[in-house]
Amino acid sequence: MALELRHLRYLLAVAEHGNFTRAAQELRISQPTLSQQIKQLERTVGVQLLDRTGRSVRPTDAGTAYLHHARRAIRDLAAADRAVHDLQDLSHGHLRLAFTPTFTAYLIGPLAAELHARHPGITLDARELNQDRMESALLADELDLGIAFRGPHLPGITGTDLFTETLGLVVGPRHPRAGRSEPLPVTDLDGQPLALLSGDFATRGHIDAHFARHRTTPTVAVEANSITALTEIVRRTPLATVLPDAITHDQPQLHPVPLTPALPSRTVTLLRREAAYRSAAARAFTSLTRDCARALAR
Repeated sequence: MALELRHLRYLLAVAEHGNFTRAAQELRISQPTLSQQIKQLERTVGVQLLDRTGRSVRPTDAGTAYLHHARRAIRDLAAADRAVHDLQDLSHGHLRLAFTPTFTAYLIGPLAAELHARHPGITLDARELNQDRMESALLADELDLGIAFRGPHLPGITGTDLFTETLGLVVGPRHPRAGRSEPLPVTDLDGQPLALLSGDFATRGHIDAHFARHRTTPTVAVEANSITALTEIVRRTPLATVLPDAITHDQPQLHPVPLTPALPSRTVTLLRREAAYRSAAARAFTSLTRDCARALAR
């Protein structure tokens, strides 16, 4: 029997679920059909790939080795399919993009608007992910590009530096520092109430480390896992927060207050998998991202 692509997909589904019933439901085929197809695959390769003796179905040693190559084959075939259907004139296209959460507030909107203005035929699949998940998804060919911060990165990930992000104190109209541009010593925040991002944001760790270096312990009056919620709280209360300065550019009710010493800057980077196929849509987005980065740097 000749090996067919469906056999690899069926094997991957069973290995992922550890169960023929759930895999068959996902694949929308009957369980007996799925079991028969896996047995055909095992006869073709000449070894048992799955251990069916336990409570769950597990790959054998041979199955584990085979699954590694099967996943790579599926990924490479998907990339080949995109390459064949990639239209170089950009009248159509699809881009899978991920970004770390703070970019939602000031960068993704302008980038998506510029992409639509230049290439309205390109559809954008935009996802908010932390950097570890993003790099894993790039390696698995589940994404084309990611916007995050400069390394260290997982092996196989490469980046193009875009611009430098600076963070500072951000206040609303009710805060006594609103409208004042002179720097604020970071030690003045000791004991002061702040609204800050929750600990699942990498930015929060960056902020806490800066406070700790300068022996400053603000009172965390509010923690939020949404930047939109945080900026709304700051707009409507006397609380301050610490966010990228760029967030204030299009929000006149938010005012940046420089801290001294300033928080260390971070380099924003466009990530991709090394040696990955770069579609016309990915190349076009890379170009416009560099243009937007130059505008942000001015």
